[in-house]
Amino acid sequence: MSSTPETAKSQETKAKLLEGALRTLTEQGIAKTSARTVAAAAGVNQALVFYHFGSMDELLAAACRYGAGRAVDRYRDRLAAVTSLTELLAAGREIHEQERAGGSLALLGQLLAGAQTHAILRPATAAGLDLWITEIEKVLTRVLAGTPFGEFTDPAGLARAVAASFVGIELYEGVDENGAQAALDALEQLGALVAALEELGPVAQRAVRHHLRRTSPERPPKPT
Repeated sequence: MSSTPETAKSQETKAKLLEGALRTLTEQGIAKTSARTVAAAAGVNQALVFYHFGSMDELLAAACRYGAGRAVDRYRDRLAAVTSLTELLAAGREIHEQERAGGSLALLGQLLAGAQTHAILRPATAAGLDLWITEIEKVLTRVLAGTPFGEFTDPAGLARAVAASFVGIELYEGVDENGAQAALDALEQLGALVAALEELGPVAQRAVRHHLRRTSPERPPKPT
């Protein structure tokens, strides 16, 4: 069924408001993000904020999900091409640099700060992060399969640890850029170490698996 002109115009206005909210958060911060500033950035009447979203909190929550979904879409093919943990960390660094240049890291900082005082932003920010975690988990499940570590790791938990590491580094970078770069370097070194272990011969890999079986805590069975 084709959209009526009114529906198409409504969708266009909502998209402008979402873009305006993201731009205002990035450039002015959450403290200065209001219906007036967002409407000005979107080039529409202020009343349309409440007509389409009901409240500023609802608009910000929708903008959070919208921005995260758009960002993940940009890099889904890049992540799908990753074949090793080393490549995943390298891809993470590339994405970090590109998103920082585009202002997305500043936006993430504002959303995390806003979630402390705007309850509605908490699930929306978490949902946005979950979009990234889902893609990272797919990569980890794929690249760890068949390695000495595959049966001893939890891709879902590890994906959250990787995401949390990058979020922390992104926020840390605002106060200590050199320290953040050192942390990224350390993650890449860890990836190189894992890659070296993966290249061990079959006898050495069996020894690694045997050691991990003896020292790893028993994992709960996966839900069926």
